[in-house]
Amino acid sequence: MDKNIKIRFIFFSAVTAVIAVLIVVRFFNLMILQHTPNETSTEKPAVERGPILDRNGRILAIQNQLDSVETWIPYIDNKEETAKLLSEALELDYNKLLEDLTTRRGSMWIKRKITPSESDAVKELVDQGKLEGIYLRKEYGRNYPKQRLASHIIGYTGTDNIGLDGIEYTMNDILSPKPSVSGKNDIYGNQLFLTIDSNIEFFAEKFAAEALVEHKAESVMVVVMDAKNADVLACASVPDFDPNTFSDFSESERKNRAFSMAYEPGSVMKVFSIASFIELGGIGVNTHFYCGGTYVSDDFPTPIGDLGVYGDLTPAGIIKYSSNVGAAYASETVSKEDFYQMLLSLGFGSQTQMPIPGESSGLLRSPDRWSARSKPTIAFGQEMLVSAIQMATASTVFSNGGVLLKPHIIDKILSPDGQTIEHMEREPLKRVFSPETAKAMLLMMETATEEGGTAHRMRTEGLRISAKTGTSQVIDPSTGTYSDENFIASALAIFPTEDPQLIIYVVIQNPKGSSYYGGRIASPIVKKMIDETVPYLGIRRSTDTVLEHSGKITIPENLNITVGDTVPDFTGMPKRKLLNLFNDSRLIIKFSGEGWVVRQTPAAGTPVTNGMEIQLDFE
Repeated sequence: MDKNIKIRFIFFSAVTAVIAVLIVVRFFNLMILQHTPNETSTEKPAVERGPILDRNGRILAIQNQLDSVETWIPYIDNKEETAKLLSEALELDYNKLLEDLTTRRGSMWIKRKITPSESDAVKELVDQGKLEGIYLRKEYGRNYPKQRLASHIIGYTGTDNIGLDGIEYTMNDILSPKPSVSGKNDIYGNQLFLTIDSNIEFFAEKFAAEALVEHKAESVMVVVMDAKNADVLACASVPDFDPNTFSDFSESERKNRAFSMAYEPGSVMKVFSIASFIELGGIGVNTHFYCGGTYVSDDFPTPIGDLGVYGDLTPAGIIKYSSNVGAAYASETVSKEDFYQMLLSLGFGSQTQMPIPGESSGLLRSPDRWSARSKPTIAFGQEMLVSAIQMATASTVFSNGGVLLKPHIIDKILSPDGQTIEHMEREPLKRVFSPETAKAMLLMMETATEEGGTAHRMRTEGLRISAKTGTSQVIDPSTGTYSDENFIASALAIFPTEDPQLIIYVVIQNPKGSSYYGGRIASPIVKKMIDETVPYLGIRRSTDTVLEHSGKITIPENLNITVGDTVPDFTGMPKRKLLNLFNDSRLIIKFSGEGWVVRQTPAAGTPVTNGMEIQLDFE
């Protein structure tokens, strides 16, 4: 090779190598700059999630800002010491953290959205120079200030502030709209007002929790609904959980049973069955049935029984004593197809369409799949499945003159600047019963609260209550037959009977205490709810003392005292009432002390003369 060519080759090779090294160094620096955390970064997220509030504006869920701990592993000199300090400050597993710091490369989240006390601990260690390569990053998260209250309705968000359950999940795009322009940061979510009343929800959850322990139950549900517009005022389901730390609770505790649990309703179903038979013309309010303890049919051999022999009963008696036999005989007066259509019209077999995930449709088989026993047993609440929210919703037909209402859990949606986007109004769905049938059923249900009725434990002085209780057996999956140990106890109340304002429905799953009958253990919970909600909502009892006032108040033109021909008695008068005396040119007024007049000179009744001096002593 020519010597000059060789020199040029060596020169260009060296230049190429230098350039390659410079490129590698530049690339490495860029990677460091790009991936090393910026300690002063305060960049906001693309979207700030909107709040969830109750009907009265009390905050149930709100955006907050918490620190997350991040690391750039190449900057850590002593991984053992770093893992030790962080595991103690953040309550992490030391061995797992050390393994991650040793085996992983680049940046890594140590723990997301830590508590303020954890932030303080980490910040102190960083300031002391003990945590090289560890950084605190601001992240937006979710806070639930009322903790467990309405937790099954509200739900919760995940680490990335995306809804995972409840309203947070189904209304995620409303609360946290997607940015319309790439990279835009100033996006704020809408405000969501629920129909839930925090005070009524508190009552419901309190009594449900007490009953869970007292009756050794698997779960307890309490649904409270506005009888006039079907707003859900409370929906308690215990066991419950704290959405702030939802991962600490089991799937069973996070389950919203009031919406998701399907069960046989038992005798509460009789109010819908008997009303259906009346509406269809099969029976009337004065139809009589002899209830001798058992119902026997030629179509099936197994008898249907009652707890006692009730004798001759009208539909009101069937409701009052909760006679299975009477309901079975009444079912003979209508066709199974017509009965089925009435149940469909009441909403059974379908979801309520409220924005709550996991809602059950229940189970209502078509008539072609009914056995000879199905119609009489469905009439008293077997061979069909319902949810608690379905039962409360169906009850609106009685409080609205036979019209079924669409239930609501969301009251209104407001924009970030307070403008109304949507406001849920009363929404009638269909007429199921005539006004006469609906009124007749309320009166029949009222008899259940009388002495001897199954709901007499709900009775409240000065308040007319329409009620029904139920006790149903639970199918044992291992045998396919009804269990001898597991039951569903329930109770329904609609009140006041003459002008319904509230619907309360209670369900106790598998009680293992002293009793499992709805009339004995579910009715007292309804009674407690009545005692709290009636005064809270201002529902009038007949025993209340009512004071009437015209609403007008007459204010005297001059509240100050004046002096005529004689000196008045000023004893007991306040100073402010006597200031007008200084305007009387005839008098020289002298005040002494503070408070009210205890002495005066001259005495009351003395004739007034020009230039008279009046001395008033106050104490």
